[in-house]
Amino acid sequence: MLRKMNDKNRQRLKRKFHIRKRVSGTAERPRMTVTRSNCNLYAQAIDDNTGRTLAAISTLEKDFVELKSNRAGAEKLGEAMGARLKEKNITTVVFDRNGYLYHGVIKAIADGTRKAGIVF
Repeated sequence: MLRKMNDKNRQRLKRKFHIRKRVSGTAERPRMTVTRSNCNLYAQAIDDNTGRTLAAISTLEKDFVELKSNRAGAEKLGEAMGARLKEKNITTVVFDRNGYLYHGVIKAIADGTRKAGIVF
């Protein structure tokens, strides 16, 4: 079982590096990266030119502790991320799925962010 898990994670990392070769963020159009664990979800908007995080959100924050790591919670988290990006006057981002397949929770975060008015 452990070997299968390692192979699965190794495949995700290969996909991640393949994506990161092509996807890069700027101050005008930052890279929005999404990370998930078994219990929590994280999203960041990153300016790769300066190496700074412009906006971040996670289910560990006090306002989002009640959200679960499912599609409904992910969509609400995406909407909140969109609102934070709007506060910083960011309207377009480049989406980095971080090697995860684009379905389920990852797609729900993206859809929630789009619902808030952010263009991918």
